[in-house]
Amino acid sequence: MRDHPHGDGGPTGAPVEIWTGRASNRMQWLLALAGAACLALGIELAVVSEWNTGVLALVMSVVGCIAAGLLVLFGTLAFVHVAVRVDQEALEVRCGHMGLPRRRIPLAHVVGADFAPAVTPRQWGGWGYRWRPEIGTAVIVRRGEGVVLSLGDGRKFTVTVDDAEAAVRVIRDRLRPPTAPAAV
Repeated sequence: MRDHPHGDGGPTGAPVEIWTGRASNRMQWLLALAGAACLALGIELAVVSEWNTGVLALVMSVVGCIAAGLLVLFGTLAFVHVAVRVDQEALEVRCGHMGLPRRRIPLAHVVGADFAPAVTPRQWGGWGYRWRPEIGTAVIVRRGEGVVLSLGDGRKFTVTVDDAEAAVRVIRDRLRPPTAPAAV
């Protein structure tokens, strides 16, 4: 997905360009299956359990399996893929099938954009929506290329997305002030 013309036109009547991109991680589906298995185990323990003693242990097992299953299942499904959209106003990041979590960064708050050829989950402490005080915040769904925004308050925001170089070009073009026509 590359630059896509969209809209009725900008201030000059030219079409407004919107860049969209995605990144996905199929390995997250394996973790989601593990979460579903925990959830199923918790339900099975609750339904077919014949424990006559240790009811407290049974309740703790059922609640633990269901809670762990839901946490892993929904936590991984939220980061199976990411969708990035850059329009005239902002960069917007939506995660998972429901688009949550979501982050919208107005381009007015961006002072620079850089291409990162090798973003890794390891440098951020794993997959997902991450915050590291010395680096900034990030949405990491896979290893590979990404966009790094430098924000006006000194913080950084990183997102892994396919064709990140094109996204950086579009963002940089939008950060440049429009050139005034030469006086005659």
